[in-house]
Amino acid sequence: MAPSDAPPGGVGFLYPGYSAEDDYPVIERMLGDVRLAVVHTAMREDAHRVDALLDIGGAEVLAEGAQRLRDLGVRAAVWACTSGSFVFGWDGAAQQVAGVRDAAGVPASSTSFAFVNAARHLGVTRVAVAASYPADVAERFVEFLGRAGVEAVSLSCEGIVTAAEVGTLTREQVLDLVAANDHPDAEAVLVPDTALHTVAWLDELEARVGKPVLTANQVTVWEGLCLAANGARAPRPRSGLGTLFAARGPAVPVPGATPSADVGSSGALPPRSQTL
Repeated sequence: MAPSDAPPGGVGFLYPGYSAEDDYPVIERMLGDVRLAVVHTAMREDAHRVDALLDIGGAEVLAEGAQRLRDLGVRAAVWACTSGSFVFGWDGAAQQVAGVRDAAGVPASSTSFAFVNAARHLGVTRVAVAASYPADVAERFVEFLGRAGVEAVSLSCEGIVTAAEVGTLTREQVLDLVAANDHPDAEAVLVPDTALHTVAWLDELEARVGKPVLTANQVTVWEGLCLAANGARAPRPRSGLGTLFAARGPAVPVPGATPSADVGSSGALPPRSQTL
């Protein structure tokens, strides 16, 4: 079954353009009992450049896609784009998620917040960031993480401008990217591009560096499953999908969140908390 054909009750994802969206049917097969619906959103220009990313994550673009997820009857929605969310800053990303939530009519989040929540779930506060982006874009991800108390002890930037090129990187190139950009002080390695294929190689990635590796499509799906459970618990432990999916315990929201607060009003709100 193609992910966009998922029946009502699945988890929905808004994915910009086409590059590594085939990670979603891969992880759907690995999970075995979850339907993942992927709706492609408009990408007028494929570029890891701030102005292009602000357009990719624009309110009208996401609202159109979120309405399509509403029509599919999904239980939760995630904006599956890291750079197209953190580039708006913490408050802007929270407002962005609120728009998706309102248009889809279900709990919502984005990949940027998924990274924060996944790190919190694993108790990780110091990370190495292995980014495919140019430096000016990657530095905004580091700032976003810092807003949640997650310190990037190292940052590497491959400087790849287009998602299309990122999507062509091979298994060996991805393994080398992560291994070459680990840091001894990092408790985990974060790989923040949903255009990068990773989910089939998560256990290999972690074996290579000997620590958790959090990748964009992995944390996006994990976040969606938490949302579908109203954020009250993490998905049940699964093998083959890295430490994040194997870890037990409740989902951990970003500190300072209050369920009744207005999204984007304080700058300290993870979008998941709005649905608890």
